[in-house]
Amino acid sequence: MLHERLQLALALAQQERKPMSLLLMDLDRFKDINDTLGHQNGDHLLRDMADRLKQALPEASLIARLGGDEFAVLLAAGAEAAGQTARRLLAALRQPLELGGLTLDMGVSLGIAVAPDHATDATMLIQRADVAMYLAKATESGLAFYAPERDHYSPQRLALMGELRQAIKDDRLVLYYQPKCDLKTGTTTGVEALIRWQHPREGLLSPTQFVPMAEQTGLIKPMTLWALQEALRQGRAWHQEGLDLTLAVNLSARNLLDPVLPEVIDDLLKDSGMAPEHLNLEITESILMAEPERSLTVLTRLRHMGIRLSVDDFGTGYSSLAYLKRLPVHELKIDKAFVMGLMRDRHDAAIVRATVDLGHDLGLLVVAEGVEDKQSWQGLGALGCDMAQGYFLSRPLPAAALLQWITHHSWPTLHPTYHQTRA
Repeated sequence: MLHERLQLALALAQQERKPMSLLLMDLDRFKDINDTLGHQNGDHLLRDMADRLKQALPEASLIARLGGDEFAVLLAAGAEAAGQTARRLLAALRQPLELGGLTLDMGVSLGIAVAPDHATDATMLIQRADVAMYLAKATESGLAFYAPERDHYSPQRLALMGELRQAIKDDRLVLYYQPKCDLKTGTTTGVEALIRWQHPREGLLSPTQFVPMAEQTGLIKPMTLWALQEALRQGRAWHQEGLDLTLAVNLSARNLLDPVLPEVIDDLLKDSGMAPEHLNLEITESILMAEPERSLTVLTRLRHMGIRLSVDDFGTGYSSLAYLKRLPVHELKIDKAFVMGLMRDRHDAAIVRATVDLGHDLGLLVVAEGVEDKQSWQGLGALGCDMAQGYFLSRPLPAAALLQWITHHSWPTLHPTYHQTRA
């Protein structure tokens, strides 16, 4: 009936040139409730949710149960009105529920697709509302509209996914390098290697356009292996030219949980002739907390090899301080979301100051990402931050351009004291 009514509604909306929306939602952790409290209580929960939907929506609305814990709502409304209705539904569905002698707070994920903007036929509209729902679930936001750039299941993205494996084999990936500079001296102490894909049709693709695909397909392992090989090869070339730079390479969750990763990296270091202390592996908080004990085991082995380790995007994840003190890392990288607001938001300034103090108290270096102006550079220097990277210094550059940047850069213009005396 949903398909039939949806086709009729789409035809009417096209005839009257009015938008319509499809909302798809499911209950978070419904399987856990079924397994813990039994299917009878699970059925009671579904009936309760259905009643809440009916009470929160006009009588004329079509509500359908697609199966399991998934529901759909058909609305004769555009994006703005659909968003308002969705937020009202979330509020109703998230009210605590008495079930099996327990008080449960229900989590709900809701996705919205709008016709004709996102699709003009029933099957595609359902598929895109489903994509939006899983985006809401993945981001833990509760509510998401369909966004083509976030759709990992579009034909274009599927085509790219098929081409990515060949691109790795054909060496069509390339590394760009962003300098990391000492805040006291302005000296470039290292670079972060950032991957790009030179696509024959699409041009130069940023990592956000293909790294998530690599994560989904398992290609992240050969891709990271390629990045490590290339970064170490380039680092060796720079060292032969007299540039003593540390090379930072990002690891994914799949990489970090691979028990043979230390042996693989050890072989790469030996092949390149680079010393372990010139390699810096960056891991985000969210990756570390996915499986903390397994992560800790691999990180400890890497540390014993002499490799430097960084916690990237610090402040945006969920790591506890009790776990942080156990990590065998060398530095914390403050997420750019806080650094970019440093000079205009007292809360961001307080977070940056506290992170710098925390890092130093734990014996770690502290690096600020996203430094985009002179004022931020000076502010970080005043707070005692150790290093910085960002557009104020340089955008990520190809290897040859980075060498030219280092050769011709005027170091005094970066020194915080220099700015303060000129102010």
